[in-house]
Amino acid sequence: MKFWKEHRELRMALMIVTFIAGIALLIGGWRMTGQLKGLGIMLAGVALLLATLYFYNTRFAEERGKKSR
Repeated sequence: MKFWKEHRELRMALMIVTFIAGIALLIGGWRMTGQLKGLGIMLAGVALLLATLYFYNTRFAEERGKKSR
C-alpha cells in the first residue's frame, strides 16, 4: 500500500485512465441494447469504475486500519 501513497501522480493518472475507459465502455455497451455482447462490455466498464474506486481508496486504507487499533 505504501507504493500508491508515494507515487501520487501515477495513482492519479491511473485513476483518470480507468475512469475514462470505464465510462466509454459503459456508453459503448449501452448503445448495443438487446445484444449480449453489449452487456459484457458494460460489465467490463463497471469493473473499471470499481478499479478507479480501489485506486482512490488505497490512500485511506492504512489510515483507517491504524485508527481501529
